[in-house]
Amino acid sequence: MRRLTRHVCGGLLLAVIAACTGGSAGSDAGGRGAVRPSEALPATFGVGRAATPAELAAWDLDVNPKGVGLPAGRGTAAEGAVVYAAKCASCHGPTGTDPIAPNPKLVGREPRDFSFANHATGVTKTIGNYWPYATTLYDYIRRAMPQTAPGTLTAGETYAVIAWLLAENEVIPRDQVMDATSLPAVVMPSRDRFVRDDRKGGSGFK
Repeated sequence: MRRLTRHVCGGLLLAVIAACTGGSAGSDAGGRGAVRPSEALPATFGVGRAATPAELAAWDLDVNPKGVGLPAGRGTAAEGAVVYAAKCASCHGPTGTDPIAPNPKLVGREPRDFSFANHATGVTKTIGNYWPYATTLYDYIRRAMPQTAPGTLTAGETYAVIAWLLAENEVIPRDQVMDATSLPAVVMPSRDRFVRDDRKGGSGFK
């Protein structure tokens, strides 16, 4: 009886293995380790859609530190305060100093001597104490903000928010207009605190 039970159990185990391997248990032909021809992929998976020209235009943006790529438009800190309150404050706090985690703090000038670069002080890096180029603000904000609808700010709204952020960080006067000419001219407090990357391409580049 015990031997019969072992035979029955062994038979069931082989049946399970055969089912899992497509009926080829005990044989490598078309079974384990065998490479099966892949099925041809469909022309489309039926998900997603083509990006619209407006969406492409919002993402196809490249502003370098000298301001090349900045579009026409203008904005003031007063105008930016309205845009910030409507589209930014829910994540970064009403003043940019008390964000809702994990969003970053945007406003803060201390320490003004850049000492946190050499000693861990727990100070948060902000636009005012760390960013070397003001033009980076346009490139990033226009492309990635607000987080729930990136690319939806107009050029004027983006310049205005930048003006507000720079004024709150005590980088520019509150009445200074930001546009494609004035923004590249802003000298950020930390511009000269970084080591210039003078690496070249080719075999010596690492």
